[in-house]
Amino acid sequence: MHKDIIDDQVKVGVVTISDTRDYTTDRGGERVQKFLEEQGYEVTREIVKDDIIEIRNIIDQFVYHPSIHAVVTTGGTGIAYRDVSIEAIEPLYDKKIDGFGEIFRYLSYTEDIGSKAILSRATAGVINSSPIFVLPGSVKAVELAMSKLILPELHHCLNELHK
Repeated sequence: MHKDIIDDQVKVGVVTISDTRDYTTDRGGERVQKFLEEQGYEVTREIVKDDIIEIRNIIDQFVYHPSIHAVVTTGGTGIAYRDVSIEAIEPLYDKKIDGFGEIFRYLSYTEDIGSKAILSRATAGVINSSPIFVLPGSVKAVELAMSKLILPELHHCLNELHK
C-alpha cells in the first residue's frame, strides 16, 4: 500500500465471532457492513466460531491480504467462558491502540449501558500495518463504535500507518 491511501478504494474485512450467529441472524456484523458501505468502503464479511485458532486464521487471512486495509470484528469481547476474541487477537498486535478501548468503554458508560461497560474488553491495534477494531456483538455497541470512533478516524489511521 502507498501513502495516498485516502485516495484509494479502502477495503475492510468484517468478522463476526460467534457460535450462534449465521448470515441471517448476524445483526452486529451486518450493521458494521452497512456503516462502512454507506461511507464508500468495500467490505468482505466472514463469520467464525468462538475458537482461538479459527479467529486467528481469519484475522491472518485479512491482515496479510494485499487488498484488505483494515479489519473490524464483532463478538466475543465479554467475560463469558466462550468469549475468546481478545485472547485470540491481542497477542497478534504489533501495536495496541489503548485509547480506543478506553474511550469506547467511557462512551458505553455515558451513552448506553452504564456500569455494565466495565465488562467490555473491546480493543484495537495494528497488525501488519492494518488497523483492527475488536467490538462487542451488540448492535448498540457496534453503532456507538462505528459512528463515534471508527468512521471518524479510519482514513486518518490508515494514512498514519502508511506515510
